[in-house]
Amino acid sequence: MATRQRWLTTISLYVNYIVYGMAIVILAQNMASLGHQWHVGAAEVSYVISSLGIGHLLVLYVAGVLSDRWGRKLFVNLGILTYLPFFIGIVFCRSTVVAYALGVLAGMANSFLDAGTYPTLMELYPRHEASANILIKAFSSVGELSLPLIVAALDGVHGWYGWSFMLGAAILIANLIFLQWRQFPARQRPTTTATPVTVPTRPVRWRTLQAVILTIFGYVGMATFYLISQWLTEYGTDVVHLSLLRARLLVSVYSAGSILGVLLTALVVNRWLKPAWFMLVDTVVSLLTLVAMAALPVFGVMFAGSLIIGISATGGVLQIGLTLMSDLYPAHKGRVLGIYYTASGLASFTIPLVTGGLAKTSIHQIMWFDVGVAVLGVLCAVAILTLKRAPQPVGQLVDD
Repeated sequence: MATRQRWLTTISLYVNYIVYGMAIVILAQNMASLGHQWHVGAAEVSYVISSLGIGHLLVLYVAGVLSDRWGRKLFVNLGILTYLPFFIGIVFCRSTVVAYALGVLAGMANSFLDAGTYPTLMELYPRHEASANILIKAFSSVGELSLPLIVAALDGVHGWYGWSFMLGAAILIANLIFLQWRQFPARQRPTTTATPVTVPTRPVRWRTLQAVILTIFGYVGMATFYLISQWLTEYGTDVVHLSLLRARLLVSVYSAGSILGVLLTALVVNRWLKPAWFMLVDTVVSLLTLVAMAALPVFGVMFAGSLIIGISATGGVLQIGLTLMSDLYPAHKGRVLGIYYTASGLASFTIPLVTGGLAKTSIHQIMWFDVGVAVLGVLCAVAILTLKRAPQPVGQLVDD
């Protein structure tokens, strides 16, 4: 593929994730207006927000498997087309039931985009797979940061709240048209031979063990920063005894760190550190930072810790894990994505069950629980690095 075509395709793929970032926060940012439209309170609007996570998990694995068979471009197109009813329909629906269904569609749209985009970027940039995937988070962060400013501007001029939704829809429609003239790389397919090939069992088991550990890391990596993002404000007010304003400042510092971390990771990985080494360094830094925040709950430590944990835990280490797992099965990148992100998605459902119980006794215990989760992350990183550096038997690795 020509360099110009590669760049145009890449830009189109990343633009979708700006809108994805907007979709993550758009319901929460317009909660008052939507509650008035649906004649419900904030709790019911929050219930609708949860539908995006359910929709994401419903089809992620299937979408990943089918993208290997039917092609990446189909699923990128499907993701855009599935997002459009959400952005257009939410502002005109009059019930939470319909809104919930539209939210499920938005979650499914995210899965379709992931199934088509992550494998495509790895195939477009085989020498820079990790960096290409990490930048997805950077573009989604742009959407998350810009949407609140757009909503605030509309409020300032007493404009219709629905324009923020229409903007997302307009970007998607324009990008859908632009995408039809873009080229996608040919998919890698398993090779076949006319005569049977004897394959040692140990290399296949070696690879399977790495895949299992990386799947566990997908869960652990998500849990590590999900705990911080959800409980940092409460920890600041209840344990550190900060004012609500200063506690919220910690979340802003954490968010700034996550953006800085994405850019830093994209620059460092493969230039100075291999992905497996970066995963180890990243998880160790996260663990040490969380220990300091749990053991020394004072504002100075919390401020520095929020920045560092934003850089390390949310700076792209999840995407690093996905890249390493995809390298194990190059002909099945879509299926790998489905397995990996299903594991990480399960963390967002199960972790609140644990923390809800811990919060009844002590918010401080939640931070120590996050330390325990981070220890598992370090163990996963050590295991992956050890397996990659260990001498392996000579033999052909076939895709199962």
